[in-house]
Amino acid sequence: MAIDKEAIKEHIRGILVALGDNPDREGLKETPDRVARMYEEVFEGMNYTNHEIAQMFDKTFEDDLEVKKHRDMVIVKDIDIFSYCEHHMALMYDMKVSVAYLPNGKVLGLSKIARICDMVGKRLQLQERIGSDIAEIIMEVANCKDVAVYIEGCHSCMSARGIKKNNAKTVTTTLRGKFETDDTLKWHFLMQAGK
Repeated sequence: MAIDKEAIKEHIRGILVALGDNPDREGLKETPDRVARMYEEVFEGMNYTNHEIAQMFDKTFEDDLEVKKHRDMVIVKDIDIFSYCEHHMALMYDMKVSVAYLPNGKVLGLSKIARICDMVGKRLQLQERIGSDIAEIIMEVANCKDVAVYIEGCHSCMSARGIKKNNAKTVTTTLRGKFETDDTLKWHFLMQAGK
């Protein structure tokens, strides 16, 4: 599905009129086009399914990380992303994502983990779904069942409008496989991710 920039321009122009402004005045003449180009960029992830994102960033390296029958955890933390709340189309900002997985014979290129997080955020989203989408994609790319995602973020639908609580942060955790069933592993991940 391609983003329809012409339709966005038309609708943004209509919104400007609905707000009581003149879309032909100097400061607003190019606004519909600017917004359409911005939406094409910030909502790029809407063009792809989770499976297609997994295929885009499927860069793994064969490696046996099993040491004495133990599988070591890989964690990438504090990945900066942003997204837009699907309820108000409001910015979710200052988002930090931490992703952990237990390799199953192959490891992911570290930058691919950050790219997956970034692309998943570029959709109309819920913070809870971002974690689930990231976990699903990592599980597919790494061919493993043991994935954890921790996200902390601010939501402008809470800070700039409505209740207006500027310091409120939302924390979500997504646990799959052993991260869900092994309390020690879960604790170790949460201690690393939450710092």
